[in-house]
Amino acid sequence: MHAHLLSVIFAVGPDPQKLVQSIGLIGLFLVIFAESGILIGFFLPGDSLLFAAGLVTAGLVTGDKTWTLANGNIAVVAIGCALAAIIGDQVGYAFGNKVGPSLFKRPESKLFKPAYVDQAEAFFEKHGSKSIVLARFVPIVRTFAPIVAGVSKMHYRTFVKFNIIGGAIWAIGFTLLGYWLGKSFPWIGKNIEYAVVLIVLISLIPVAIEFIRHRRGRNTPIGKHAK
Repeated sequence: MHAHLLSVIFAVGPDPQKLVQSIGLIGLFLVIFAESGILIGFFLPGDSLLFAAGLVTAGLVTGDKTWTLANGNIAVVAIGCALAAIIGDQVGYAFGNKVGPSLFKRPESKLFKPAYVDQAEAFFEKHGSKSIVLARFVPIVRTFAPIVAGVSKMHYRTFVKFNIIGGAIWAIGFTLLGYWLGKSFPWIGKNIEYAVVLIVLISLIPVAIEFIRHRRGRNTPIGKHAK
C-alpha cells in the first residue's frame, strides 16, 4: 500500500468522512482493496468507510460549500468499491494458496498476530463456503478469510462465486445505504458517530442470522431430520 496513503490514514484518524475527503475516490478504492486482500489491511476501516463514501457522494455540506465524491455519481462509487473488494479477495486467495501452511508459522509482530488467522480459520470451518460472504461483515475476519480459503485449497470456482456475491452485497449495500440516508436525512452527515453505531449493528445481522440457524440446526432432534 502506498506510504503516502497510509500517512494520510493515520493523520486523519478514525473519522470516516474526513478520511474519504482526504484520500478521494482512488484512495477509497485502494483502502477497500487493501482491507480485503492485503495481510496488513485488517486495521483499515471498512463498513464505516463505505457508508461515509455514500454520504459524501450524496453531498456533504462543509461550511458554505457542498463537497461530493465522484461528482455525486453513486454508481461509480458503489461499483468501484465492489470491484476493489472482489479483486482484493482474489489477491488474498492467491496469496494463501501460494504461501500455504507457512502462513500459520509466521512470527507475531505489531501488525500480524497468528490469532487473527486462527480466528478466520475457525469462522471458515464453522460456516463453510458461506463464510466468504459472511466474513465481509466481520472486521479482521474479512481480511483473513480469503487467505484461509486459499490455504485450505477451497475450490476456486466456489470461492469466486461467493466472493462476487459477498463483495457486491457488502460494498454496494453500504454505499447505497449511506447515499440514501445522506439524501433523505442530511443531518446524518453531522452526526456520523451515531450512523457508525447503526452500521455496526446492521453489519452484524447476517452473522447473527447464520448463528441462530446454526444453533437451531444443532438443537433439532435427530428424528426430525429423518422425516
